[in-house]
Amino acid sequence: MKSTVEEIRRRFDGEVERFANLETGQVATVDARLSLELITEAAARLAPDARRLLDVGCGAGNYTLMMLQKLPALSCALLDLSGPMLERAAARVLQQTNRAAEVFQGDVREVALRENHFDIILAGAVLHHLRDDADWEGVFGKLYRLLRPGGCLLIADLVAQDEAALTELVWQRYAGYLEGRGGAEYCRKVLDYIAREDSPRSVTYQLELMSRVGFGRVEILHKNMCFAAFGGVKARPAEGGR
Repeated sequence: MKSTVEEIRRRFDGEVERFANLETGQVATVDARLSLELITEAAARLAPDARRLLDVGCGAGNYTLMMLQKLPALSCALLDLSGPMLERAAARVLQQTNRAAEVFQGDVREVALRENHFDIILAGAVLHHLRDDADWEGVFGKLYRLLRPGGCLLIADLVAQDEAALTELVWQRYAGYLEGRGGAEYCRKVLDYIAREDSPRSVTYQLELMSRVGFGRVEILHKNMCFAAFGGVKARPAEGGR
């Protein structure tokens, strides 16, 4: 049985300090710093005149803070299950910008947000918590509707493979990476909570879904083992698309 939303929320409530520090919070994520840099830089180049940012699953705010280094004038909206994570993220944004972020606590599937409003949506290490196809399609469709035409969705996340033989290869290599970072016990701990909490889908699945819900252009920025950075742009009316 997979963890419930409430169980996931409780785990993250207790890990604010770890996730507020990239040195400790993203050890299990291969190329975490590179993916963070890539998706924020890509967003800045795709939407250089952006005014509004939504950080889905913002955690302690690392992605928003990096985005603000590139586009300092952004108005920020933070969304997360965890109240303590949101508090830390909002405090860090206020400290960096002297402007309050808009805060939304809850599940992205349920929180009401304004459509055609955001220029940039970032989703860092969050969408792998979605479950069945209806979940995935519903959330991707919602994120598409939240974007203004010309806006972009950038994702950095745990991903699956489409081929069973490659799944075995990738997870063997990932286990080796984890053991190299923290030993066999650390490796078992990470793989256990992935098995309990996560339902990742492949990059191919997600890019095809993005196209199906209306994104005009999609791109892969980076992939290493079971982690990837990718995204898409909502077409402007003159460019076609939905």
